[in-house]
Amino acid sequence: MPETAVPILTPEMVAAITALFPRYPTKQAVTLPALHIVNEQLRYVPLQAVVEIGRLLELHPAQVQDTLSFYGFFKQDAPHGEVRAWVCRSVSCALRGGEEVLEHLCHKAGIHPGETTKDGKLTIEFAECLGACDFAPCMLAGKDLHRDLTNDKAEAFLKDLGVTANAH
Repeated sequence: MPETAVPILTPEMVAAITALFPRYPTKQAVTLPALHIVNEQLRYVPLQAVVEIGRLLELHPAQVQDTLSFYGFFKQDAPHGEVRAWVCRSVSCALRGGEEVLEHLCHKAGIHPGETTKDGKLTIEFAECLGACDFAPCMLAGKDLHRDLTNDKAEAFLKDLGVTANAH
């Protein structure tokens, strides 16, 4: 990172990350929790944050990037929506119409899977499994599990968020 660059990590993020050091056997073991702290605050982990995390953990940025890129959870190009909705497409959910609900939800929101609405309120993504097969099809939106998802329930979810777009 050039010396003139404005730091991405806030003092609060740095404090939260360094507070984890005593709980882990090495600083490298703090990599994933550090990525979560940054992601929680910024809704993504920009490359400069990877460099700063590396410096803080005494790691090469490539080591931090390796961890980040292993998980599909972290976005790096732009922030995800205020709400991030994961629609399950595992076998159980797919057999009960999950992929159709995902398509309907995206159509009504005016986006494709992996995209964020223009107002920044919602990112819709697919999940390989949410571990809630008995509630198939399901969607995890933020920390809320939406069970037995239907097109009508998906539209009610969008309405509650105030998402009204209807064009790709």
